[in-house]
Amino acid sequence: MKPNRTVCGILLALAAATFLIAAILPSLSPDDATIPILNQKERADLYNHWLGVRFEKILPTLMRREKIDMWVVICREHAEDPVYWSLVPYPSMFAWRLTMFVYYLGETGLECLSINRYGGGDLHREFAAIYKPAWEPEALDPWQRLAQVIQARNPKKIAVNESKSFAFADGLTAENKTQLVQALGPELAARLVSSERLAVGWLETRTAEELEFYPRIVALNHQIVREAFSRRAITPGTTTIDDLAWWVRERLADLKLATWFQPMFYITRPGPSDPAKSRVILPGDMLRCDVGVTYLSFQADIQEIAYVLRDGETEAPKGLRDALALGNRLQDILVGEFREQRTGNEVLAAALKKARAEGLVSRIYSHPLGYYGHGPGPRIGLPDMQDGVPGMGDYPLYPNTVYAIELGLQAKIPEWNGMAIQMALEQDAAFTAHGVSFLDSRQTRIILIK
Repeated sequence: MKPNRTVCGILLALAAATFLIAAILPSLSPDDATIPILNQKERADLYNHWLGVRFEKILPTLMRREKIDMWVVICREHAEDPVYWSLVPYPSMFAWRLTMFVYYLGETGLECLSINRYGGGDLHREFAAIYKPAWEPEALDPWQRLAQVIQARNPKKIAVNESKSFAFADGLTAENKTQLVQALGPELAARLVSSERLAVGWLETRTAEELEFYPRIVALNHQIVREAFSRRAITPGTTTIDDLAWWVRERLADLKLATWFQPMFYITRPGPSDPAKSRVILPGDMLRCDVGVTYLSFQADIQEIAYVLRDGETEAPKGLRDALALGNRLQDILVGEFREQRTGNEVLAAALKKARAEGLVSRIYSHPLGYYGHGPGPRIGLPDMQDGVPGMGDYPLYPNTVYAIELGLQAKIPEWNGMAIQMALEQDAAFTAHGVSFLDSRQTRIILIK
């Protein structure tokens, strides 16, 4: 049996990357004030190494799990399929004209084929490490060439990106579907199936190396939040929550990082307030952030709580501290219900039942993280859907996935005349065969702004 050319290329790339990984990932200690951030070239080298590992280990395993022997991804320049960005090396910035990828799992292993007269554009070397070019100069039409490639391999199933529940797996446009069906003819077109579970699995599943690195991304998010919730960014009585949001954007830009949504900040304060100062940060305010850092194509998503000390105060009111402790308890309840093959809706129902039995007035609205913030995988509630989320909530949990553990509960604050507040929290966690672990820990103490 001949070794597969693509797999051999990947293995050589993996061996060559060993020294690189050790060189650009210095170890972190708890005393580090800042987390090292890779430059653009280092990011590209590391990301492309990860991508090679993914094609070697993740995609064949998922294709076997879903009993799919061929996956076809088709998109056009500036109308890229949502899954496209996860399939191409860095720094691919768009699909070159009409782009077609064919992944075929045959007797000799996984073939990764590219059908595009322009190849990978200027990324010839990077594409060649993964994809075998299947374009032939004499080919008159890319659709005819695609049909030839498929006919030669005679797959039992041809999975394409169509999905009712997941936008991430619904990237095949109507026109591309029409052209594909015409090119294949009736016999092969009858073998077309949805790639929904394969595409979602590919996007949600992390390799061991990606999981090892992910805490650094969350640590960067935590670092930005700590800086924002300090006198470095806040002058009580002057700074508004809008100022703070833009401060975070500028700080991320300084660090050559991105965010997948505009940072958001919220104020909770007791009693009536001057409407003119409703967005001005004042002593005695409880603040909440929602910040999501993007780094190496992966997303973090954090909501944490801070308190602006009044003169003479050294701690936040006990009622707020107690509310945070209840929020931590709700987090424990939720992650305690994670089970492989349990659906998001089943996890939601079990967690809410236990929380209500403990008297917690709570809502759960957690979601997967990865290449996307509100990512593919099991949705565990939505703020307005506490009885389950049709479609996305029916998808099961698989190991080696990452989640934003997002939730909130109502608590009364005695120091604020029994005022009821919403204690909303969000921390990122990995789900593996060993259970759930928070990435770079979680907030258990309120951040104090002096």
